Amino acid sequence: MLQSIGGNAFLIIAVLVFVAVVLLLEGIYMMWQSYKGPEARKIANRLRVLSASLDRTHQSQLLKQRMLSETPGFERLLLSLPRAQRLDRFILQAGLDWAVSKLLLSCAASAVITCMIVSVLAHQSILLGLLIGAAAAALPLLYVSRKRNLRLTTIEQQLPESLDLVTRALRSGHAFSSGLQMVGEEMAEPIANEFRIVHDEVNFGVSLQQALTNLCERVPIVDMRYFVVAVLIQRDSGGDLTEVLANLSRLIRERLKLISKVRVLSSEGRLSARILAIMPFALGAAMNYFNPEFMAPLWTDPIGIVIMKYMLILMAVGVLILRKITKIRV
Repeated sequence: MLQSIGGNAFLIIAVLVFVAVVLLLEGIYMMWQSYKGPEARKIANRLRVLSASLDRTHQSQLLKQRMLSETPGFERLLLSLPRAQRLDRFILQAGLDWAVSKLLLSCAASAVITCMIVSVLAHQSILLGLLIGAAAAALPLLYVSRKRNLRLTTIEQQLPESLDLVTRALRSGHAFSSGLQMVGEEMAEPIANEFRIVHDEVNFGVSLQQALTNLCERVPIVDMRYFVVAVLIQRDSGGDLTEVLANLSRLIRERLKLISKVRVLSSEGRLSARILAIMPFALGAAMNYFNPEFMAPLWTDPIGIVIMKYMLILMAVGVLILRKITKIRV
């Protein structure tokens, strides 16, 4: 009988331990869902984007507490820098889920790794390694800038169709905020997210004027400013907003057509600039492949190394000049 009682106690303890482990795992999973789950990330992204504006009103101040770093010490250091908030806004305009600390650490890591490769592996001077490392530190910034330009270009192309949707909603008898909500629900990203944020800000108690001003801060393109100015002027002076938005949509489409025409007409010049920029490197690689002894002094002789350094600097300057010539603003 003692053996039976002992066996039952062991079975009960085993069941209780199993239940405790299951509850522990469930608690850990629910905690992870609360902080890192899809819904938590969605809410965090919405609040993070809302924090990119310059709104300082009492209604929206609660939404602006965005952390620049997860480390408290680094957070205090970044808050003391005058350009940290502007850099944070720059990241958000690119649509990246990055913190300022991550971008700065990426720049520092890129600079250190490049400097070590040039100085240790390529056996070059420390000064040259520092110069090339400083140039490599800008690579993460260039990546963010490219993502930002692509995102703003996409929003600019989606804006006329969004204005048409708002115009149709107003003509159907809906309110202006309902039209913004329709754009957020029916349009594609990334412009849908921006209009959803405007609608959410208004629901949170922010005035429509401030919400549209925040939209201009998050999407710093000229056509979006025209849209915001037109809406604000109509609210102050009155008038037919549907006609204003329809004319603005038509003007934006005509402007985009003109930009496309200019790009087509300047495509030959841009292609020539790219060929001129790539040709010296392609010819040098081909000559080094077919006749390495002829190109060897450029890598081994001190005079050849100096020539290569100055050549690369002049090539970089030439690429910048060609880019400036072929970039036409409309």
